[in-house]
Amino acid sequence: MEKSIRVLVANHPRLMREIVLTTFADQPDIEIVGEVTDESQISETVKKTMPHFVVIALDQPGKRPFICDVLLREYPEVHVIAVSPESNYIVYYWASLEIHSNSIEASEEGILSTMRKKLVTTGTN
Repeated sequence: MEKSIRVLVANHPRLMREIVLTTFADQPDIEIVGEVTDESQISETVKKTMPHFVVIALDQPGKRPFICDVLLREYPEVHVIAVSPESNYIVYYWASLEIHSNSIEASEEGILSTMRKKLVTTGTN
């Protein structure tokens, strides 16, 4: 079987990282593309390795790690799995696009009015 799931492991402490790596080692469809020991290197390593998943530590259950926001803004195609080293708790994070709609007048004026209104409300000139 071809390894189709690319994973970057960026857990701390070291023992938790080793457990995660051992768990994935026997999975024929998972490829470990990197291991990060310093959180400051996660974003750069994601850029280099382009994983599908990044496994990080969840220091405070119930509170999304800051690195999660950084990664999902910069790499919205990446998924993050946060593992709590101190409790039996794991959270899966991903980014999604929310689409809105609004009916407008079916005319040239309707289109132009909508575009101009959007420019005014966003402050774009």
